[in-house]
Amino acid sequence: MRIVRAETRKRVHHGEPMILFAVGGTTFAIAAAEVDEIRDLSGLEPLHPAHLGPKFAKFKHTLQRDGRTYFVVDANTHFRVLPTRHTRLLVLRGAPAAVLVDAIDRMTEIASLRPLPKAFAGEERDWYRGLALLKEDVVPVVAPGAFLSKAEGIVLKAALEKQAAKGAVAG
Repeated sequence: MRIVRAETRKRVHHGEPMILFAVGGTTFAIAAAEVDEIRDLSGLEPLHPAHLGPKFAKFKHTLQRDGRTYFVVDANTHFRVLPTRHTRLLVLRGAPAAVLVDAIDRMTEIASLRPLPKAFAGEERDWYRGLALLKEDVVPVVAPGAFLSKAEGIVLKAALEKQAAKGAVAG
């Protein structure tokens, strides 16, 4: 009897450019094509979505940029790690979302992604596209769509409009 290991690899075209960033002592990767800008934390406005429930606790700020509102995700809350000091903001392309991270490590190219092991269960499976091997390190490659779903964006936008209307009435 021969045992065959079923290992499927997602091929990436000759190396996909990735940005390595840190959150709570862990290094993550995100496709460079999914990031519009890496910036400092200036211009963040507080957002108070507590009345929307615990699912929205990861949204702590908004950012106005080029006439658009971005909902800022606290990566510590998103990945459920202890709070750390954020120094950078990844503004995502294609979604009204930005992500608070501790640091930007570097850019690199990743030749292939390995599928997530079965130990990744529940919503963790939605957070990552797969795992990448960089020398001797295993780095989770995040799925940018997991930071802000379309439904969350609609709810947050409505809450922000309601908050602005209350402010206009009070003022």
